[in-house]
Amino acid sequence: MPADLTRGRRAYHRHDWSTAYDALKHAEKPEDLDMLAVAALLVGREEDAGNALQRAHNAYLKRGEVVRAARSAGYLVMNLMLRGEHAQAAGWLARCRRLIGQRDCVEVGYLTYPAALQTLMRGDVERSSEMFEHVLEIADRFGDADLQAMGRLGRGSSLIGMGEVEAGVAYFDENMVAITSGEVSPVVAGIVYCAIIDSCREIYDLKRAREWTSALDRWCESQPGMVAFRGNCLVYRSEILQLQGDWSQAMAEADKALIRLSTPHRQPAAGEALYQLAEMHRLRGDLARAEATYRQANDAGRSPQPGLALVRLATGQTEAAATALRRALDEAPDPASRWRLLPAFVEVMIAVGDLAAGRDAVTELNAVAEKFATPYLRARAAYADASALLAEGNAPDALRAMRAAIALWRELDAPYEVAKTRVLIAEACEALGNRDAAAMERVAARKALARLGAAGAPSMAGGLSARELEVIRLLAAGKSNRAIAASLFISEGTVARHVSNIFTKLGVSTRAAATAYAYEHGLQPGRT
Repeated sequence: MPADLTRGRRAYHRHDWSTAYDALKHAEKPEDLDMLAVAALLVGREEDAGNALQRAHNAYLKRGEVVRAARSAGYLVMNLMLRGEHAQAAGWLARCRRLIGQRDCVEVGYLTYPAALQTLMRGDVERSSEMFEHVLEIADRFGDADLQAMGRLGRGSSLIGMGEVEAGVAYFDENMVAITSGEVSPVVAGIVYCAIIDSCREIYDLKRAREWTSALDRWCESQPGMVAFRGNCLVYRSEILQLQGDWSQAMAEADKALIRLSTPHRQPAAGEALYQLAEMHRLRGDLARAEATYRQANDAGRSPQPGLALVRLATGQTEAAATALRRALDEAPDPASRWRLLPAFVEVMIAVGDLAAGRDAVTELNAVAEKFATPYLRARAAYADASALLAEGNAPDALRAMRAAIALWRELDAPYEVAKTRVLIAEACEALGNRDAAAMERVAARKALARLGAAGAPSMAGGLSARELEVIRLLAAGKSNRAIAASLFISEGTVARHVSNIFTKLGVSTRAAATAYAYEHGLQPGRT
């Protein structure tokens, strides 16, 4: 009805996307259908948006407006690519090129962009960089802000792929200015945001990703009903919220991501959402639920590592954890996948006493941190180095590395990582004989972990290390030092040292008291 169309148009122009979507559902004019497509996309109805664009394309053709028909179809191509329907996207792209022919118009840039994106996805970053530069030339010549934003996005991603990280992120930062100042349409803003978050995640530039998230959240708040993020984008948001210590919201975002990635059918990225949910369960100490969810992620095509190995470590199954991570590292399909495994690999190798393998992993992690030089990677590398140094008996150098790590984690405002590092600092202080400092660090760490709701993490239990947890479980089972040494394949002298450290950390003086502590805190044999 005309009244609905008027209401829908007005809602569209004031960015009330829910009302616009409801009121324009039965539109017939192509201009109204274009608006319906935007509103549908921004309330999370990607398939409805594609249908509206196809109808708009056909309506423009009936009116003889070939260029505008090609513009609608160009947006349809991007919609199909985002939904993973690449064969249909290729067909529509071919049709658009035929319609445009030799015309000199901005639509040529919109048709070049999907082809450049496909080239980038194939890994030909040098060719894609040239193609995106051509897109930018067209966008600048016609003064099209949306095409400029997409061109900058593609060019920046290509440069990062070529190793020119600083030059690449400069294009991203320019896009942030364009979006927050209102130069770019809402649809393109959502696309650009999600893609840049993904790129920042790949290079571990989580500080920049968090700034982008805050900026776009403020922008979205003024637009009722807006759902600007695809499912995989919600996963990235969950990871950022987790780092910030907002675990409840991180869980909510991961849940939303799983729903969006499972409707109307399960998409490949659903595995990432399941893995992120498993991570939240593990951090909160619900290890049984974490393991089940890691297995679901594996069924959905996402490797359950390193999270599942860390569950094994937390339950005292160190050899199983080590075997799983060694295999995962050997089979990592690309450098980025390998880098994500390294911090956990260092932790597990230290727990099983393979210090040489742990040190090799630290060296590799340091090389990655030097290459990208982001605070997150530098903090991860410093923490891993500190852990290895402490295990090697070099407490003074370990403490210096820990101080560097905790400064970087504080810069990133990562409370869980700060607390974990304080636990490690306490162990170093203990090794150096500074028990007062060790006690203060442990108290501060426990308070921070309690605020986060981080129940059941192995490093929380009296400040015990992963190896000390194994020892106390066996001790609580009534095993002698000799039997413990045989079970863990270490010397009796090493067991005696671990038992002494356990007594000191727990403030007890007998095996009976340590056993009682183990049962009181859920550390008895077989307990997960």
